[in-house]
Amino acid sequence: MIRLERRKAVAMVHTTKGKKKLIDRVRRIRGQIDAIEKALEEENDCSSILHHIAGCRGAMNGLMAEVVEGHIRSHILTNDSGPEDKRVQAQAAEDLIELVKSYLK
Repeated sequence: MIRLERRKAVAMVHTTKGKKKLIDRVRRIRGQIDAIEKALEEENDCSSILHHIAGCRGAMNGLMAEVVEGHIRSHILTNDSGPEDKRVQAQAAEDLIELVKSYLK
C-alpha cells in the first residue's frame, strides 16, 4: 500500500504543470459522452451514434498520448544517474509497458 502511494505521488509530477489543460480535455470528453447518451436516448440513427463514439475515442486517445508523453519525459528520459534514479526510471518504464499492453487489448 505504501509503495502504491509513493508511486502515485511521483506519477503526478508531470501532470500538475498541465493540470488545467488536462482537466479541460476531460471535460470535453465528458461532453462527448453526454452527447452519445443523448443520441441513444433520442434514438438517433446508428451512423450519428457511431460518429459520436469515434470522436470520443479519438479524444480519449489524445488524452492518453499527452499523459504518456509527459510520463516518458518526466520519469524515463531524465538525466539523473544515481542507482535509485535508475531503479525509478526502470520501474516507470515497466509501468508504461504494462499500461500500453492493457490499453491496446
